Amino acid sequence: MPHDSHSETERTPLLRNNSQPDATPRVQVSKSDLVWVLAALWSAVFLGALDGTIVATILNPVGSYFNKSHQASYLGTSYLLSVCCCSGVYGRLSDILGRKLTMLLALSLFGVGTAFCGLAPSMESLIAARAIAGLGGGGIMTVSSIAVTDLIPLKRRGLYQGLANILFGLGAGLGGPLGGWLNDAWGWRSAFLVQIPVLIFSATLIVLKVDIPLPPAVAAQSTREKLARIDYLGALTLMITVASLLLGVSLKTDEDLAWSNPIVVGLLVTAVLGGAAFAFVEARVAREPILPMSLLLQRTPAAVGLSNFFVSIHAFSMLYNVPLYFEAVRLSRSTDAGLHLLPNSVALSVGSVAAGWFMRHTGKYWSLTFASAVGCLIASSMVATWSDTTHWLHLWLDIVPSGLGGSALITSTLIALISSVDREHVAVATGLSYLFRTTGQVLGVSLSGALIQAVLLRSLRANITGPDAEDIIQRVRHSTAVIPTLDPISRAAAIAAYASALRAAFIAQVVVSVFALLSVMPIEEFPLAGSHEEQAEHDRQRRERTLGRSNDEGNHA
Repeated sequence: MPHDSHSETERTPLLRNNSQPDATPRVQVSKSDLVWVLAALWSAVFLGALDGTIVATILNPVGSYFNKSHQASYLGTSYLLSVCCCSGVYGRLSDILGRKLTMLLALSLFGVGTAFCGLAPSMESLIAARAIAGLGGGGIMTVSSIAVTDLIPLKRRGLYQGLANILFGLGAGLGGPLGGWLNDAWGWRSAFLVQIPVLIFSATLIVLKVDIPLPPAVAAQSTREKLARIDYLGALTLMITVASLLLGVSLKTDEDLAWSNPIVVGLLVTAVLGGAAFAFVEARVAREPILPMSLLLQRTPAAVGLSNFFVSIHAFSMLYNVPLYFEAVRLSRSTDAGLHLLPNSVALSVGSVAAGWFMRHTGKYWSLTFASAVGCLIASSMVATWSDTTHWLHLWLDIVPSGLGGSALITSTLIALISSVDREHVAVATGLSYLFRTTGQVLGVSLSGALIQAVLLRSLRANITGPDAEDIIQRVRHSTAVIPTLDPISRAAAIAAYASALRAAFIAQVVVSVFALLSVMPIEEFPLAGSHEEQAEHDRQRRERTLGRSNDEGNHA
């Protein structure tokens, strides 16, 4: 059950860090100016989503061009690794350098990396350029979300987040067809270079229209003083931790390495040691930590981070494995398999906006968040029951509660997080949520892939025998297109093996969904201000509660 933020006990700490922040916009802008500001921020968000699916579409042409198809998957891996490593850093950076400068930094890194991708002379340089682009991509979503929070009252913030998510979904949906068309018309390099004009448009609007001032004390600091405040050691240890974890799991899946492989073990051990070093630096060394440990020890931020992590694992496991089910088990064409995600894509947009509308009209989010997590659990449970006799309607619609619930949960938990921390921690907390999300997305794909391959290999070796068995097994594991070409006995064995492997992955999604549901339960419900008057009243009540706790502590002492 949600915790009532108005109830206090003798165990309530004297200075509670999760008091209601000043949710009133820092900068008052006219409606016309707000449109331009949102166009500046959201065009960058749209481009980031577009880029991801454009690149996914041109992996094969790029690999063939350089005659290194076996390295093509690293174009996605290098980008996602950089995104995950940097997402948590941009929150604090925007507090130090300002929203505009930090957003321009993110766009610059993304633009330089993308331009180098279009000009890359080799596969290795292209992979490196994608990593550079990821350094900027990790900040685009984070900083744009922080900037919108600065401008929009909290009660309406969820609706704007829903609109941003629609643009993100639109960009992701258009990226695939656009990438294929550009590759066919002008070659794969054009898929990167065509993004540069949009980047210039977004950067120009940000320079001209985005003006969110820093607090006077921060604005008065020199550039050297601002740079000296950056938690470089914390950023380094965080990047080492995240990169080692994700690279170790990715190598296990992509390169088919055993968990006992020295490289995998070394990376995972490095991740553990890096995590311990990061926690020590943030708790004992950094003057202004990029991720204060006190934030993670608070009830709502910790619950939001965990729920975002588990829901992201669930969503991306579903996103990658549902099409695989139709290709490998139902022997559908890739196009038909991908079409089964269309209802989910619609549900993602609907769920996000509906969540924003609900919070705007009720000022509540806990019941919405809980119901959203239940939706993810329902979808996972239904998909896990798929079999040869499943009705076609279930095959199209069972995934819908996942799209509705996942997008609504991401939206509502962002509002819960913002409402639970002080104004000074809003940017850092937003970066925290994106760190958990992006890490969960990568792990969702990697861990489910590792589980599928482990079950698949065991089943194939148990059912496919003969002199060519090992060759058949390896071909089936690496390409579902081989299955229809096999002899009837081997084909049946391959289909059954994939069905067993995917069922294991879907059951794992059920478990992850249960963890997500449990994670949202501790989230506290705080009032959402929809006007200056409401916010002033909330601030007054907060000051009175804080003063009351101070008096109680003094009396007990």
